[in-house]
Amino acid sequence: MKSFFITTGLAVGCLGSAYAQQAPLRGTILDAQTQQPLPGVTVVVPGTSTGTTTDAGGRFALAVPTGTREVTVSLMGYNAQKVRVPSADNALTVRLEAAPVNLQGVVVSASREQEKRTEAPVAISQIASQLIADTKATAPYQLLNKVAGVYMVNLGNEQHMMAIRQPISTNAVYLYLEDGLPIRPIGIFNHNALYEINQAGVRSIEVVKGPASSLYGSNAIGGAVNFLTQRPTPVPTAGVSVQGDGFGYRRLDASASGTVGKLGLYAGGYAARQRTSWQDYTDFDKQSWTLRADYAFSPRTRLIGMGTYNYLNTQTPGTLDSTRFYSRSYQSNNRFTNRVVTAVRGSLRLEHEWNPAQQTALTAFYRSNSTGQLPSYFISDVRANGVYQSSNGQVNNQSFKSYGALAQHRIDLGFLNSRLIVGGYFDYSPSTYWARYLTIQKDVANNFYTGYTDTGRLLDDYKIDLFNTAAFAQYEVQATENLRIVGGLRYDRVQYNFSNNLSGSATSKKAAQRNSYNLVAPKLGLTYALGASQGVYANFSTGFQPPETGSLYSSRQLIELKQANFTNYETGGWVALLDRKVYLDLSVYDMEGRNEIVSILQADNTTQSENVGATRHRGVEYTLTYAPVSEVNFRLSGTNARHTYVDYSEVVQGRNRDYSGNRMLNAPTWIANAEVFYKPRFLPGARLGLEYQRIGQYYTNTANTKTYAGYNLLNLRLGYRLPQPMLRGLDVWANVVNLGNALYVTTVTSNQYGTTYQAAAPRTYTLGVGYTFAGRAKE
Repeated sequence: MKSFFITTGLAVGCLGSAYAQQAPLRGTILDAQTQQPLPGVTVVVPGTSTGTTTDAGGRFALAVPTGTREVTVSLMGYNAQKVRVPSADNALTVRLEAAPVNLQGVVVSASREQEKRTEAPVAISQIASQLIADTKATAPYQLLNKVAGVYMVNLGNEQHMMAIRQPISTNAVYLYLEDGLPIRPIGIFNHNALYEINQAGVRSIEVVKGPASSLYGSNAIGGAVNFLTQRPTPVPTAGVSVQGDGFGYRRLDASASGTVGKLGLYAGGYAARQRTSWQDYTDFDKQSWTLRADYAFSPRTRLIGMGTYNYLNTQTPGTLDSTRFYSRSYQSNNRFTNRVVTAVRGSLRLEHEWNPAQQTALTAFYRSNSTGQLPSYFISDVRANGVYQSSNGQVNNQSFKSYGALAQHRIDLGFLNSRLIVGGYFDYSPSTYWARYLTIQKDVANNFYTGYTDTGRLLDDYKIDLFNTAAFAQYEVQATENLRIVGGLRYDRVQYNFSNNLSGSATSKKAAQRNSYNLVAPKLGLTYALGASQGVYANFSTGFQPPETGSLYSSRQLIELKQANFTNYETGGWVALLDRKVYLDLSVYDMEGRNEIVSILQADNTTQSENVGATRHRGVEYTLTYAPVSEVNFRLSGTNARHTYVDYSEVVQGRNRDYSGNRMLNAPTWIANAEVFYKPRFLPGARLGLEYQRIGQYYTNTANTKTYAGYNLLNLRLGYRLPQPMLRGLDVWANVVNLGNALYVTTVTSNQYGTTYQAAAPRTYTLGVGYTFAGRAKE
């Protein structure tokens, strides 16, 4: 009997001790806006050292002491939450709200791996999912122009130009990426390429400013813009929204996502159309859809498949003369120019984590693209001694397919907490291009092109096989507790195999040829932490740009081109003040260009690409965010820059003109974007935003004799996400772009015969409504 009581007592004691020690707690942490899983979230028991972090799927498992009432959930860039521990053995689903002051905690574009922003010695900015949701943008420029140092020029119907550490131009000095893969191959740049991105399928955007060729290769000079796509959600979600404006724009967005067992799926996109807009001859249709599937073979191995389809069919009205612009008469000067684009991309990525310190990723990708157009910018007038004679143009098509692979391995080393990233890249892209000559009929008195005749005569007809092979490495070392050093090197071999299908014409002078470029891009940078929320960085990097195939082989291009090279020096830092209510990010740069390729407008409205002997780009970029209270968030992003021809001359009307020392044309001295959002506590779910955009004065010709004063613009954004349980996920919004109805242009072009204007929209009202359903995570 005595032994029975002893045994029973020991059993009860052991059981009580076990319950006193721990009980299992499991859960999933999601972004409250996108329902996307959040990796790296810290989950701790307050007042103890008991804690863990979430995995790539946002999941965690934590043994908590019995009697624990709550845990704290936190991640940089989000508001921390104290979450009650359920009394029963139920899994938690926690949704974190983005913090009003974003310290840009985690980025991937600086190294192709997730890392803290404070450990990346580059100027990098992130447009987070919360800002995307609050803005309700109808085109990417409405988001990217919030980034310091970025001016994405709206040309209408999702067409655009860009200016990042460069003048406004169509030059191939930017790299556009989707999940770290270029959306186009080297040598076939398109300044309009972002209409080949599914805006609705983007969860966040990262912008690396300055040369990033050591990691991403050619064209990453002014910057690299990486669109990170939506991932499958752990919980079932579905959403739909409709919106439209007062000028005939209509758009439908739809998406669905979820995970069943090891398989996660996401499908989403949008369809848009424009009819009878404020500007004549600007109808367009757009379709853009993404399908993604993630399959987890095991916690350490997963396969990601993704496909994107984009279609755009748009009219292109061309620019306005001064009379039409200043009278607000937005008539097109033709009724026949157009552009039709079909872009398909697919990829398959296999990721394997060998152990916590090593990971390998293998990606195979495919692209298929066709761009056919009758472009307004190729309509040219022939004059003799200044007297109009005739007009001509062309219809053309460029198509390509790509077959490629990217391999990358990351290993964390014990030596000084260092990390090594190595990889290889291969891209084979056969492409074709043809252009036919058009005679254009013109009403000279009214400056209106009335029609055209397709002569059937080919201006160009050629094929190019493009090869790009590369190897890259990046080594990061924690030299001291506060000092981190990053070095990188990339070698690229670029080869164009050109064959001409024409004979007996001017173009046939360009015989079959092979052009090769061997390019090496190093970089070296460091970050130094001055405290928990402040630090400085310095960076040396290089960039390169081989000539584009369209410049090398087009019959219209008469000037031989060299490869362009850039050297960049920059320094900067960040600091959070007043209990993280204020955040300041600052970068100062000096980028020197050699043989920079610029596009020069000719007297007949055509362009020639030329090498500039030397250029200099200097500036300061800054972002200030201030949240005095949780309901109010203020942001100011800006750049002050000076872009100069150091060594450059042109032949104008038979005379050589030296423009060394002049400012580069279309290079604003000041670009600023400020925004304040008010989210009242007394009306949860409501938001009110007021945005200010400033583009400073710039020269519109290389002689620096003509200028554009720039513009000031106000945009208003109102929205309300209903918080009631039955209507949770219902969102209504109203945006007013150009609130003051300012008369302004997005670009100005000058030549010896006058100035033309790319007009911007008058005051535009957009209304929208959407509903998103989100379920609960299952463990």
